[in-house]
Amino acid sequence: QREFTQKKTFTSWINSILAKHTPPYVVSDLYTDIQQGHLLLDLLEVLSGQHLPREKGHNTFQCRSNIENALTFLKSRSLKLINIHVADIIEGKPSIVLGLIWTIIFHFHIEELARTLACTYSQPSPACSSAADSSSKASRSAKKSAKIKERWKVSATKALLLWAKEQCSLHGSVSVTDFKSSWRSGLAFLAIIQTLRPGLVDLEKAKARSNKENLKEAFRIAELELNIPRLLEPEDVDVVNPDEKSIMTYVAQFLQYSKNLPESEEDMQEKVREAMGWLAAQEKKLAKLLVEIENETYCQKYKEMMSFMETFNQEKIPFLPVLSSKRSEDELSEGQQQMREEWDRVISQINEWKAKLDQMLPSPLDRIEAWLQEVERLQSEDLPDLQDPFKAMSVFREIIVIFKGLMDCFDSHLDTLQSFKNEDEKNMPLVLPEKLEEMKRRLFSNIRSTNPSTFLEYHYGLCSAIANEVKLKLNIWDMKYGAKESVESLLENW
Repeated sequence: QREFTQKKTFTSWINSILAKHTPPYVVSDLYTDIQQGHLLLDLLEVLSGQHLPREKGHNTFQCRSNIENALTFLKSRSLKLINIHVADIIEGKPSIVLGLIWTIIFHFHIEELARTLACTYSQPSPACSSAADSSSKASRSAKKSAKIKERWKVSATKALLLWAKEQCSLHGSVSVTDFKSSWRSGLAFLAIIQTLRPGLVDLEKAKARSNKENLKEAFRIAELELNIPRLLEPEDVDVVNPDEKSIMTYVAQFLQYSKNLPESEEDMQEKVREAMGWLAAQEKKLAKLLVEIENETYCQKYKEMMSFMETFNQEKIPFLPVLSSKRSEDELSEGQQQMREEWDRVISQINEWKAKLDQMLPSPLDRIEAWLQEVERLQSEDLPDLQDPFKAMSVFREIIVIFKGLMDCFDSHLDTLQSFKNEDEKNMPLVLPEKLEEMKRRLFSNIRSTNPSTFLEYHYGLCSAIANEVKLKLNIWDMKYGAKESVESLLENW
């Protein structure tokens, strides 16, 4: 299934690129069409803007020469082509062909786009914070692009993920943590479209629709309104474990679209002034509301917060493009810097208000809320990227113990939440039913459903660290002792 999805996605991506070639070229079967080498050279010429040497014929020698020219060009761009050989491409071996195309997509499409985000993610962004989403935290800054080529690949993936998180964080409960299951519901695609082109989608209606309906709608709007090629079908994404590379390839097109949006400086300044006025009004409105409801019941305070956030999220839609502007700190005008500071201040006040309300929840809901936030925090953190295998083993073991300790409380918290009697001595609700439903949803959807995959990621990290330590020991012992039997004996003892 994964190979089938990648082949279809990569073929559609190649066709969208080769539509710019003169004459245009359409791939019908990737594994067959790539064997002559002309497809590879055409693709690389469009992507690089360079003219590459080629043999015009189609005999075995000429096909081999064309493929060699393509691979030589890729190596000249410092790309590592591990286990990719001319003979395998001539034979059309699926795993080799898909690996080669993914290398091209990542370098020329994803990596180049992500480089434009690197400077931005070394600074906090006003769009990072979600004022309405209790289950996701403000996106952390990505590491600056590493000097080493292999490390930059990780940074490029993180940069694209952070960009997607930021676009979705402007729409409350839409959370993105990976390029897999986070996209299954279709809401993440719709949220990005709403950020880039406000008014094209209705996210509230989307939350009541099925995954396939949302995915179908997102792909349709992206193709018709944003002119983004339809690389995926709903059935490719609405599966237990969607293909990460295919989703990354498609999401990168939305980033490309955002980079191409026209924006005059005069229009930007006017939008900044309007956004500043709106943010100042929101700050005053919030301060006044906090005074007015100071002596109200918890239930009434939470109701007022929901009402405020509903209006806030609706009114901010016209300002989304300017609030999520991807410019580095040096490129911002004075007005934009002030707007960014004002946005941070308003979001901070809202989050502080919500945190206080969570702490004021009646017992035992306050403990369950604190537990939910701790589990969600742990799940949202990036896996540690440690160069020292022995230290990594220790860190992963610690994380596994912490997470297992938290998940040991799952059943008791679930029973408590389901049996909670939501009324006071006057038969009035202690907590808004919406809050209880939100907590149950987070317990079931965000935690129980992702628990196995989270454990798997932690154990994968631990096993990888152990494997790296074993390799390190083997290399050292092999050089020091030489004999295979001695090394095996040492390894067994270790």
